[in-house]
Amino acid sequence: MTIQWFPGHMAKAKRQVAEKLQHVDIVFELVDGRLPVSSRNPMLDEVLQQKPRLVLINKADLADPAQTKQWENYFSQQGLGVLAINSQDNKGSHLILPKTKEALTEKLQKEQQKGLKPRAIRAMVIGIPNVGKSTLLNRLAGKKFAKTGNSPGVTKGQQWVRYKKDLELLDTPGILWPKFEDQETGKRLALTGAIKEQLLQQDDIAIYGLDFFLQFYPDQLARRYQLTQEDLQLPTPELLMLITQKQGFQEDYDKGSQRVIHDIREGKLGRFTLDRYAEVGE
Repeated sequence: MTIQWFPGHMAKAKRQVAEKLQHVDIVFELVDGRLPVSSRNPMLDEVLQQKPRLVLINKADLADPAQTKQWENYFSQQGLGVLAINSQDNKGSHLILPKTKEALTEKLQKEQQKGLKPRAIRAMVIGIPNVGKSTLLNRLAGKKFAKTGNSPGVTKGQQWVRYKKDLELLDTPGILWPKFEDQETGKRLALTGAIKEQLLQQDDIAIYGLDFFLQFYPDQLARRYQLTQEDLQLPTPELLMLITQKQGFQEDYDKGSQRVIHDIREGKLGRFTLDRYAEVGE
């Protein structure tokens, strides 16, 4: 299954990011707590270069907390500022400004020594589609400033948002990369909703999700769908059909697939992290 998606507005957004970079002090890179590495755009390193960066691990309330801790340590070891947040209920957002100042300590000290008048820090907010950028900006602005939605590609333009008097944030559209060389990454992004529904086979994604939960969170899967240990031994397509029937969809495989995907995305099966820290090692 090859997954590719690179709408025209994303190519334009990449150019705009490069152009606007000189006008900001720091970049806030939002990643999805359920896939902290797979939801990072590899093109951004080339574009952002040495610009200071704060990685915001969003949707932390949906992710496996033990895995989130390990990923926070991982990003810190890469020399990046990092903070786990949940923009939906504003958890952790109050720490963004202190973390930003910490990441810019050297720059702010130099400006103070030069006698420059303090000004608002300018930050660019960047990340793939549906990672929660607009929700975060609305929370920080204290009003519905940016359009939000559960579908990728909602934000098409760029806009500035002010947070108190100390921080100005530049919103950008979600940018994916042209082709996923690692198809595992594509499947993970598809399962969490970063890619438009029309680009994928629902049953393929549902089966991928079930395989993952069978391996890492079988008890959560069993609880959600009242499955026995014997049920959990079924081949995954048969397990999907069993769940379809248990949900009252008879033989409607498509509806069963949609329900499983929805339940996984909405946290109905419990907290989970698709990117396992063990994949990158200690």
